[in-house]
Amino acid sequence: MSLDNSPIIAAPDDWRAYSGVLSRRVFAFIVDYVMVLLLCIPASVVVFFLGVITLGLGWFLYSALFVIVALLYFGFTLGGRTQASPGMRMMGLVMLRLDGRRIDFLTAIVHMVLFWILNSVLTPLILLAGLFTNRSRLVHDLLLGTVIARAD
Repeated sequence: MSLDNSPIIAAPDDWRAYSGVLSRRVFAFIVDYVMVLLLCIPASVVVFFLGVITLGLGWFLYSALFVIVALLYFGFTLGGRTQASPGMRMMGLVMLRLDGRRIDFLTAIVHMVLFWILNSVLTPLILLAGLFTNRSRLVHDLLLGTVIARAD
C-alpha cells in the first residue's frame, strides 16, 4: 500500500493493454484541450473581476491563463482518483507508473510540462517514439517512468 492508503496498480505486461493506445491518446489530447479551452471562459471572467479588485494588476494573469488552467486541469485529473483526464477516460485510457505507485499532482504537472517542452523541440519525433518503444511510450513517459494503458 502507498502512503495515501490507495492500492498499488502495476503497469500490465500484456501487450493487449497497449494496442491502439497511440491513436486513442491523440483523440484524448484533442478532447482534453477542448475542455481546457472551455474552462478558460469562466476563468477569464474570474480574472476580469480579480483585475477590477486589484486595480488592473490581476489582468496580467490573462497572458498565462491557458497554462494555469491546463496545469490545474491535468494536475487534478491525472493526479486524481481515476488516474486519467476526462479525455483519457472517454478513450478508455489510464496513466500508470512503472513502479506501481499512483500518479500524484506534481507528477501529472511535470508530465504535461515535459510534453510541452519536448513537443516544442522534437515535434514529429515525440509521436514517432511511440511506434518504436515498448508499450507505445512517448519520450516524456520514458523520462518519468509512466505508461498509458487501456483501462479495459
